[in-house]
Amino acid sequence: MKNEGNNIRPFGKKDEIGYVFGDMAGSFVNLFVDAYFLIFCTYVLGIKSEWMATLFLVARLWDAINDPIMGSFPDRWMIGKSGDKFKPWIKIFMVPLALSGVLCFTNVSFTGVALHAWVAFVYILYGMSYTGTSMPFGAMASVVTTDPIERSKLSRARSLGGTIVGMGALSFVPVICFDSNSNIIPSRFTLLAIIFGVCSIISYCLLMNLTKERVRVTEAQKQEKFEYKKVLKAVVKNRPLIGVMVATVGSMLYITGSSQVRSYIFKEYYGNTSVMTILSLASIPILFICFPLVPKIVGKLGKKSTLLISVATSTIFSVITFVVKIPNVYVYTALTVLGTIGQTVFTMLIWALVTDCLDYSEWKLNERSDGSMYSLYTFSRKIGSTIASAGVAAGLSVIGYISGSNVVQTAEAVDGIYNLVTIIPVITCVLELVGIGLIFNLNKKKTNEMYEELAKKRSAN
Repeated sequence: MKNEGNNIRPFGKKDEIGYVFGDMAGSFVNLFVDAYFLIFCTYVLGIKSEWMATLFLVARLWDAINDPIMGSFPDRWMIGKSGDKFKPWIKIFMVPLALSGVLCFTNVSFTGVALHAWVAFVYILYGMSYTGTSMPFGAMASVVTTDPIERSKLSRARSLGGTIVGMGALSFVPVICFDSNSNIIPSRFTLLAIIFGVCSIISYCLLMNLTKERVRVTEAQKQEKFEYKKVLKAVVKNRPLIGVMVATVGSMLYITGSSQVRSYIFKEYYGNTSVMTILSLASIPILFICFPLVPKIVGKLGKKSTLLISVATSTIFSVITFVVKIPNVYVYTALTVLGTIGQTVFTMLIWALVTDCLDYSEWKLNERSDGSMYSLYTFSRKIGSTIASAGVAAGLSVIGYISGSNVVQTAEAVDGIYNLVTIIPVITCVLELVGIGLIFNLNKKKTNEMYEELAKKRSAN
């Protein structure tokens, strides 16, 4: 790949802002579906939680085939006349993604086999559409800039996008979609899905206009035959990437699993869904503190040490809420908010780690296929989401949860919901500590050495 000439504006705030909107675009649909699709299907459509567990598992098995294939598209084919490698693929899939989000929250009148077929269809459509946008968006950082500091800024910007949607827009879902007695209002879910779909398309358009792809594919690279086997061999030998993938599985357990079952604990255990909004809004100050502070800490300690300290803090609060049953909803909320500090830092830095892993492949293995390699990384995110979604749905079935509206759950089921919700962050922290602490081997010194040698190698070429 080569950098374009001076006719393209240098990297700046526009690129960062564009990347914020890029992550907001996918998050409007992705976070909404992850957090409330299971709730909508079990409460509104009356589908059993064990069937939903099977759907989540089958859908992710399809992703195992589908993700690497779609992720390799930008490496295989250049489309459009702009010369951009990733943007044209985002344009193709952004409208289907918005539409699939609306279909996921449509209260259809189907019953029996037709209903189950419909739910399976819309969920798989959503998964494929999200893959079509998220793969090229994530890999695009590698062609926006080659500077490691600027890439860290893109990673931070990306984390901000999802956080804005998660803590901002989604925090009002319980207030809008549940009545004063914590009963679901189905039509409100459909309305929000439409609004979020429109916001998603608008945000993707802003990404296209604000963020520039500066690194272009050379003529020699265009004619070079793409071999997926080489990519797979490089991934297997890429120890930092394997560590990041293990940690990411843990992170996705938290992001997907906790978001899916959070409504259950506030509705069934505490009988107060309105506090969910307080929980989301209380996390905003943490974001504002971490946003300027994290880069300074990384500058002194490096990304790996910063992550380990942050995750260790989350582990302490997560263990407390699991071991000690908290009777007061506000105390539980406060401990949960404190536990999100480490996860906020992890979210801010993970994309920068992924870019480091792509550069490690070029440094040690002489293999650079960003789209394909990134798709294999994001598959680990899908694995984490799958374990979370299927595990949560199966867990609800095991503890005796009964699907349907206006159903009074047993005391055993309510206690089981508490245990299910609070064990997820503990497992998350363990996997993150193993992935980053024991497997990932790029500390601050080694990372600096890598970029110095890559700079010399690229300059020579």
